[in-house]
Amino acid sequence: MLYARAWFGRETQGPPGHVHGGAMAAVLDEAMGGACWMNGHRAVAAKISVSFIAMLKLHSETTVEARVERTDGRKIYVRAKMCDARATPIAEADGLFIVLREEVFQ
Repeated sequence: MLYARAWFGRETQGPPGHVHGGAMAAVLDEAMGGACWMNGHRAVAAKISVSFIAMLKLHSETTVEARVERTDGRKIYVRAKMCDARATPIAEADGLFIVLREEVFQ
């Protein structure tokens, strides 16, 4: 399991006074990729799906959790969630990551 904190400043603004969903999605994508790599899966995202539960005010700190759910050959299935400082869910994501072939690293 990967645990992280993310802070969203004014550069991430989408709707007035709130964080752009793309900024939150990028953090969830990075967390899911990190969970893959820290578990020995040198993988990249093939597909991610993000569900936005609530709007997040700018200058907010969040906690992010990501974990590998299961593997199937080169396919790695991952989930992540982001919560605000009160542990209220803000967004959730799931992703399909694909383990890179060894020749990519040559």
